[in-house]
Amino acid sequence: MRATRPAALRRFHFWFRMALFDPIEIARKYRALPHFIRNWRAYRRRNGSAGFAITWRDLWYRSQDRYDAAGAARGHYFFQDLWAAKQLFGRGVRAHVDVGSRMDGFVAHVLTFSNLRYVDIRDSRLQWPGFEFVPGSVTELPFANGSVASLSCLHVLEHIGLGRYGDPVDPEGYLAGARELARVLAPGGVLLVGTPVGRERLCFDAHRVFDPQTVRHAFAELTLDSFALIDDSGDGIVDDAQFVRARQCEYGCGLFVFSKKATTA
Repeated sequence: MRATRPAALRRFHFWFRMALFDPIEIARKYRALPHFIRNWRAYRRRNGSAGFAITWRDLWYRSQDRYDAAGAARGHYFFQDLWAAKQLFGRGVRAHVDVGSRMDGFVAHVLTFSNLRYVDIRDSRLQWPGFEFVPGSVTELPFANGSVASLSCLHVLEHIGLGRYGDPVDPEGYLAGARELARVLAPGGVLLVGTPVGRERLCFDAHRVFDPQTVRHAFAELTLDSFALIDDSGDGIVDDAQFVRARQCEYGCGLFVFSKKATTA
């Protein structure tokens, strides 16, 4: 149904959901109500345990979940985080620095095989072996020039300078962030960047969507080793994608692998 809804209707749904509530979710809950009532009656008839009796105090109405797929195995974060973790695992990385990426996706993946230093302007209370939280901003990273051999920044660049996460408003914030990431990357080091790509625009104050060439220019001093794409379908990764295909997206995700030229003796 999502793919066939007219663009104007999708936009109306987006704004209505943002300002008030999601009418589609309400419709799904209403549709599931008869199932909830039947299940309630069946459980009460069959239950013989006082400890697991239905009580008003502890009701959680979730019968609409029957209409969902088996988990959210699609979209930017799911495939981006798997892609990035696989990149690090394949290179045998055992010490990595990440700036602001998703904690319950990429960071969790990486901690299964590598130590990780995590930088964010917001606090983190995670206590886990191999994890170190480093307070800081992507526009002022707390690392020396050329000191980080393995670096990532996933779905962060598009937010910098919009104030959404408490950072200062700066229309060129993404450029400042790109310069800092390039500054701290070690010669011979690798940087993974994931960010929305497609029709270039600003969706204030949520994010930017970049033309992939804009991202390439922002990291002009680095070498682009590869580019992959999660297109509008959100159903997988297109390896070795062309920028022209990314530009055809409304809201795709570009996956960039950058490196810094190693110094010669």
